[in-house]
Amino acid sequence: MLQCHNGSSCVRQGNKATWYFVCLVVSYALYLIFGALIFSSVELPYEDDLKQDLRTIKNTFLQENPCISDDRLEEFLSRVLEANNYGVSVLNNASANRNWDFTSALFFASTVVSTTGYGHSVPLSDGGKAFCIIYSVVGIPFTLLFLTAVVQRIMVFVTRRPVAYLHRRLGLSKSLVAGTHAALLALVTASCFFLIPAIVFSALEEDWNFLESFYFCFISLSTIGLGDYVPGEGYNQRFRELYKLGITAYLLLGLVAMLVVLETFCELQSMKNLRKKFYLKKEKPEDQLNIVDHDHLSFTTVCEQTTPVAEEKGDLVLDGSSIDQVNASDNIVMRG
Repeated sequence: MLQCHNGSSCVRQGNKATWYFVCLVVSYALYLIFGALIFSSVELPYEDDLKQDLRTIKNTFLQENPCISDDRLEEFLSRVLEANNYGVSVLNNASANRNWDFTSALFFASTVVSTTGYGHSVPLSDGGKAFCIIYSVVGIPFTLLFLTAVVQRIMVFVTRRPVAYLHRRLGLSKSLVAGTHAALLALVTASCFFLIPAIVFSALEEDWNFLESFYFCFISLSTIGLGDYVPGEGYNQRFRELYKLGITAYLLLGLVAMLVVLETFCELQSMKNLRKKFYLKKEKPEDQLNIVDHDHLSFTTVCEQTTPVAEEKGDLVLDGSSIDQVNASDNIVMRG
């Protein structure tokens, strides 16, 4: 049962939270439908055009090479596409890149435990698949524990202490200081982990423009990890091993920064009030409620019994003679 003094008030609060939750579920479903409609309307024409281009190229190739049958070409293409899904390409300019050297494997391990999962390279052997399952079962909770501990310590020096200091120093309301600090922190994080890295990636990756680089940064640090853009996969990439190590460090630091910003916004009082609208009220065990009721009843009874005594004593000390009598009786008791 709810910890409320008034039963009707508890029912009203519970119904209000339930309606808020229902509205939240409906809004989320509508948001998913809205996204599906937009993505379908924007991407479907491009998909149809690409399929038509591929059919044209295939038919042209078969006409120019009549000795190759359609079935043999289909078999070859299916094998090539299957290998490409495992991160292995048959192109001459990609043959020099290896997906499972140490730096590439370290990059893959970081994407697995951080749940980014680009999907550009996957385990090829059955042993690798089995180890990936075991490694993820241990590594994902381990990563969550690591990130939680790091973010908790950073929050003390980056958010809580600065907000408390400015609140005391400037004398402004804590909500105003916290909101301004959260906005500035988000702006600095966006500049350091989105805008500046996007400029760097657009300069280092030959086929990426600024929008594609910014898109990669956002997809990576939000742990979506679509895998359509993966840095360091170019056949002429210079210092590829060092580049992969730098990207691994960038992803881990960026993920910590994103969590710090999210935690900072979650600690705002307005966000706390918003979350409370959708949460159920905490319930209290019935045995604790009975103990509280008994204690409250005993305290009320004692107060009701002592109140008349206090009132009588107050009546006695209203005039001077009564005060003298009380003082005299106190002196007698002390001497005795």
